[in-house]
Amino acid sequence: MAQKPSIPKGTRDFGQIEMAERNYIFDTIRSVFRTYGYSQIETPAMENLSTLLGKYGDEGDKLLFRILNSGDAFTGIDYDGFKLEDGSYNSKALSLKVCEKGLRYDLTVPFARFVVQHQNEISFPFKRFQIQPVWRADRPQKGRYREFYQCDVDAIGSKSQLCELELVQIVDKVFEKLGINVLVKINNRKVLAGLAEICGFPDKVVDITVAIDKLDKVGLDAVKEEMIEKGLTSEAVAILEPVLTLSGTNSEKIAKMRGIMASSAEGLKGLDELEELFGYIEAAGIRTATEIDLSLARGLNYYTGAIFEVKALDWQIGSICGGGRYDNLTGIFGLPDMSGVGVSFGADRIYDVLKGLDKFPKDLASATTLLFANMGADELRYVLPVAGALRSAGIPVEIYPDNTKLKKQFDYADRKHIPFLSITGGDEVAQGIVSIKDLRSGEQKSFKKDDTEGILEFLA
Repeated sequence: MAQKPSIPKGTRDFGQIEMAERNYIFDTIRSVFRTYGYSQIETPAMENLSTLLGKYGDEGDKLLFRILNSGDAFTGIDYDGFKLEDGSYNSKALSLKVCEKGLRYDLTVPFARFVVQHQNEISFPFKRFQIQPVWRADRPQKGRYREFYQCDVDAIGSKSQLCELELVQIVDKVFEKLGINVLVKINNRKVLAGLAEICGFPDKVVDITVAIDKLDKVGLDAVKEEMIEKGLTSEAVAILEPVLTLSGTNSEKIAKMRGIMASSAEGLKGLDELEELFGYIEAAGIRTATEIDLSLARGLNYYTGAIFEVKALDWQIGSICGGGRYDNLTGIFGLPDMSGVGVSFGADRIYDVLKGLDKFPKDLASATTLLFANMGADELRYVLPVAGALRSAGIPVEIYPDNTKLKKQFDYADRKHIPFLSITGGDEVAQGIVSIKDLRSGEQKSFKKDDTEGILEFLA
């Protein structure tokens, strides 16, 4: 009995139309990255688990796909050593014994590993971009996949907030080109550390940020409840609550926070950085809406300064871009004092937004511009050099492989959304011409066989 074909939940196939649309996204993002001087690199799909573990917090570690060691990974395992008092097994510890590698969770940690490993081969500040898939053992749902692409852009080796400005400019330009209206939310991890300090729980900054990061998803009451569950007092939560609901202009928010943060040097430093960055944004004339969101936390432990999140304004979906500054990431791999900042564009969510808003250009549907109908062996030999000349000029051209009914060849062009069709038969061959029809408008013209420029002008 034949096996029913299927793919794992949280993954997707992409046909020719989807790939054309996805490449439109990748090409647009890539072009903007390059105009700001960023160069492309790639890293392996799998990394050593020692590289990945401990960089994303406990919740992130749970979402790592682990790869079973090759061969019989369970041979020689002392299972009794992993047995717990209740008779069950410590599966987390056991998995580390049989899995030495894992699929990458994001592109930032592999990038940090790359920088340390290749530090003598690159110039700092190092500006790189990376467009590759990542994997997370998450529960699949709308806008959330187990395999998805990230488009990362990072600058490492400088603490200047001009790097942050440049990332905001890149976000502005990418979404302008894609035609998506967005809001860029910005906060600073030092401000969050200051909040933990002023409420009396400086050691709970991770718990506080993980809870705050869920504010948009679960609401204020659920966030307050989680913070209390994590060990904060009701009084501490009461200190944090007005910060999470703060309103006003960016400058007004900073002014109000300076009063709240007066006793925290770390928090005040974060506010200084926010003020400097928003001064740059105003001077640069960035058109995209940007705002300080003091509830923005982004639950990754390695952020130390500015943090960013980008939301689509006209389509309901999670963040479509995000990132921040990290001062200590390369230090984990033995290269201290190497500050970096970056953002990641979520290509799959951007795809869903463009699809939902019908923003993809209509001419992406076909990879082929012109189809030569197959009218017979003699006619085929006649059009071959014409097709070759057009391909050399960069025009995607197909020749229908079989000499069959014209209706079938017309149907093929229609299904593939090919805009131009050439029916060059015996009469055209005798006259030394090529006949081309625009299937969209119905216009038809004839050209001399060697009039490549005229044909190109008609196809443009």
